[in-house]
Amino acid sequence: MKLGRVASPDGVAFVAIEGAEGEETAREIAEHPFGDPTFTGRTWKLADTRLLAPILATKVIAVGKNYAAHAAEMGSQAPADPVIFSKPNTSIVGPGASIVRPPSSERVDFEGELAVVIGRPCKDVPAARAKDVILGYTIANDVTARDHQAHDGQWTRSKSYDTFCPLGPWIVTDFDASDAAIKTELDDAVQQSSRTSLMLHSVGEIIEWVSRVMTLLPGDVILTGTPEGVGPMTAGQTVSVSVEGLGTLANPVVDK
Repeated sequence: MKLGRVASPDGVAFVAIEGAEGEETAREIAEHPFGDPTFTGRTWKLADTRLLAPILATKVIAVGKNYAAHAAEMGSQAPADPVIFSKPNTSIVGPGASIVRPPSSERVDFEGELAVVIGRPCKDVPAARAKDVILGYTIANDVTARDHQAHDGQWTRSKSYDTFCPLGPWIVTDFDASDAAIKTELDDAVQQSSRTSLMLHSVGEIIEWVSRVMTLLPGDVILTGTPEGVGPMTAGQTVSVSVEGLGTLANPVVDK
């Protein structure tokens, strides 16, 4: 199933997206997309709606240096355990929304990533049972003010500006995350190209690690790390992150 959130002529709604590409319909979900969703009976042509970030996350947890080549390009060793940090849910925007570069930063980077959406409350989840707590997968861009990251010596400020967590375009519930191509383009020029099979820590291992620390709630989002090739974006450019089997998340870049 493909789940999304849209702004329709009748307001904002969770929807199931159905039909062939270019002819999709958005079928309104009555309450929330978790479990077995029920439907109101209302539908719209997807083209007549505006896609929003597909989930209202309580929290966003991200994994740093989860591809060895990215750790190397950042001058670091590949970590033995997942390195986790958080981004505020106020950093989330949807597909097509602008990434806003703050005036205090001279370098704002893209970081294309696979994202996991949690589907049920959970704690201390073994890696082998991680699939039981996953609603589905979407695409993320872990936007980072790189100069702030270097200056501060930690990552909170650099990762937390409003618009620094584009998500979308939808959530796919029947996705195999073990080996999918992931690509980031800047104005149609490929900057990142890798596969999720090269992650140092698998999705199951990440969920086990994170859920040992904190309770995960329905709608929580986990960003699984970015491959090598990160780089700066400037106003007027468009950054597009694609994951094989999920689609493409595209966002223009502007200066505040």
